Amino acid sequence: MKSSKYLLVAGTLLALVASPALAYEAGTWILRAGVGVVAPDSDNLVDDDGTTTTTVTVDDGTSLTLMGTYMFSPNWGFDILASWPFQHDINASIIDNVDPGFNPLSAKVAETEHLPPTFSIQYHFLPDSTFQPYVGAGVNYTTFFSTKVTQTLTDLTGITDIDLDDSFGLALQFGGDFLLGDRWLLNVDVRWIDIESDLTVSDGVVSAEFGTVKIDPWVYSANLGFRF
Repeated sequence: MKSSKYLLVAGTLLALVASPALAYEAGTWILRAGVGVVAPDSDNLVDDDGTTTTTVTVDDGTSLTLMGTYMFSPNWGFDILASWPFQHDINASIIDNVDPGFNPLSAKVAETEHLPPTFSIQYHFLPDSTFQPYVGAGVNYTTFFSTKVTQTLTDLTGITDIDLDDSFGLALQFGGDFLLGDRWLLNVDVRWIDIESDLTVSDGVVSAEFGTVKIDPWVYSANLGFRF
């Protein structure tokens, strides 16, 4: 009798493990929420006027992320990335080309916030599997706001304000959903986004374009998802 019970339990567990996951069918919505990190490329702007070399670097930023995917077939979906604003410190380093040992500035010079809504078409390789990997490509729109300069920058250069233009660019992604059941899932998502922004500086009287900040970040996120 005991052996029959053990066989019944083992058979039930095996059936649960072997049972196919609910497929991503046309009309399925997948909502994912979690934490994301925007990691910009290094040396985002380098300006060499012959006398000094100025290097501008944008630090990483972390925030809450939200993704929504609508499946219009078992393999193809339309994905939207949204988030709470990401905040980044902007650092600058100035080196005297005549006397490389003289470094008049190496510090945080500003901070800014941005929102990076991204729209992508996704391809899901294994829509019937418990682990469902995907790739995607689309467009990104990034808007910068609440940009503030530090007193260090103002005291050294007289700059009282900087402005970062909005950006449009290509976005690529890959990731995967691990299904926890018929509805819930864990998700890991990685993106590369082409973000370039013209930097304008002002002393309160005169404004001038300083250069183009090539941010081009990798975006990493881990999420909990729900599908319906």
